Amino acid sequence: MPDSSEGLLHEAPETLSTMARDMHRALISLQEELEAVDWYQQRAESCVDEDLRAVFEHNRREEIEHAAMLLEWLRRHDPIFAAHLRDDLFSHAPITDVEAAATEDPQTQPEEPRADSAGFTIGSLKEHP
Repeated sequence: MPDSSEGLLHEAPETLSTMARDMHRALISLQEELEAVDWYQQRAESCVDEDLRAVFEHNRREEIEHAAMLLEWLRRHDPIFAAHLRDDLFSHAPITDVEAAATEDPQTQPEEPRADSAGFTIGSLKEHP
């Protein structure tokens, strides 16, 4: 029985690798989870019954967990996703500054500090792809 996301492929399934089909499944599933988060958020905000609101909020948290699991799968299986997630998530810098810093030309970056007679330095701890 074909996967329900197979009908959403833009290319013939037989021309795609197993990994490409799995990636497609993960991406479609991520879209569905994020859509469900939005639906439950809207339902929770518009609901007047507190008990029902609590159910919707619980369901929203579950969908967020599912989305996070899919992002983790994508990170583990796609080095480009991994690089972007590593650079863009969990930063305290302004969101648009994070991308600019990650894509700057290394030649325009200031030189790494040099060791001097008073001590030493280990330079940047940031991983470079």
